[in-house]
This record gives sequence, structure tokens and C-alpha cells, in this order.
Amino acid sequence: MSVNQTVHPPNSDIKKSDKNIKPLFPKQNECSHVSCYCEENVWKLCQDVSIRVPEELDRCYVVFISNSCRTVPLWKQRAGREDDRLVIWDYHVIFLYSIDTKTCLVYDLDSELPFPTFFHKYVTETLRTDQVLKSDFHRFFRVVPAKLFLQTFASDRRHMKRPDGSWIKPPPPYPAICTSASTHNLDEYINMDEQSGPGQVFNLTDFVQRFYKIQK
Repeated sequence: MSVNQTVHPPNSDIKKSDKNIKPLFPKQNECSHVSCYCEENVWKLCQDVSIRVPEELDRCYVVFISNSCRTVPLWKQRAGREDDRLVIWDYHVIFLYSIDTKTCLVYDLDSELPFPTFFHKYVTETLRTDQVLKSDFHRFFRVVPAKLFLQTFASDRRHMKRPDGSWIKPPPPYPAICTSASTHNLDEYINMDEQSGPGQVFNLTDFVQRFYKIQK
């Protein structure tokens, strides 16, 4: 992912009283994070869960945020320069832990919000609304089960290279992620065509309704 315009994180939004919530990850600054490689950072989170708490992996999802114009505004991003920390990404990737019908947590390694953050707080402060945005900036969300993402995602990092082969941003120190079937399928995840690609694609309203149930 790239942006026109990096800071350091506060800690978790989760209180000790939330006893039914399993801690999935170490502190944010102990997680794998390489600037502008959000898809790989999230892949590493999935890998971590699959090793340490595999019983929770079926409750986890990877979410690619983008649109056909590759212009998605997100607020409270560590790369943002203004007070509201607004960034226009070409795409962004976050990790969701959907614990039950009432509780969902967002893990965004590029956010200045707590790590993790409750879903409703993330929507309110980072996604906000599409209603005041031009259509070119409306966000779409490809939601992929974390287990499927681990099994199928591949990237040879070609999108981070200039025509002369030099890196736009230095790559992660580990080998590129690949599978037996592919060495690069990142575009299939960034593409927001509902008829193709892994997982399901939602608009903002449907995405919120999928993971946030208002208690009556």
C-alpha cells in the first residue's frame, strides 16, 4: 500500500474486566510491522494466531479496504500529518477478531487508536461515513476468513518496485509469501468486484452490519 505521506502506538483498548476476550497478540510494538506492507503485516498476525491460539482462528478475518479508484480515506492513521491523521491509501488491510455476536475487535498496525480497538470505535473514528464523500472515495471491504487468507495469499512484492527494479519502500526481512499455487495474487484481494476473488465484498453500511450488532 502506498500513501502521499509513520508514529508510535498506544496500548490496548481492552480492559482487564473483559475476561472472555483472549489476547491474540503481544503488544503492538512487538508485532511484525513494515511500513507500506500492510497485507504482509496482517498475514503475520494470522500466522501468529494459527501457532499460539489456533482454536481462535475461525473467529478471525482479514479485511482489504479499497475501491476502483484506489482512493480510500482513513482517519487516525499513524502516517497522517494533520490533526485528524487522515490518509488517502490506495488500499489498506486490517485484522478482525469477531469474538461473538456482540464483540468484535480491530487490529490495525497503522492506526494510532488502541491496539486492539473495539469495532464500533474504529468505525466511528477511522472509517466515519461515506455520505459526505464523493463516490470516488467510497470504501469497499473484502472480508476473507483468516484461515483462507493464510492458505491462499501470495505476494512477490512487485507492486513495491519501480520500473528500474529498485524498491519504493524496503521490503520485510523474511522471504516473500507464496503458496504451491501462486507467487502473486495480491490484486485479487484488492479488487472490489463482488463476483470474483476470495471472501465477500461489502459496502460500508453492510460491512458495519456484518460485524456490529446493535443491542436492543
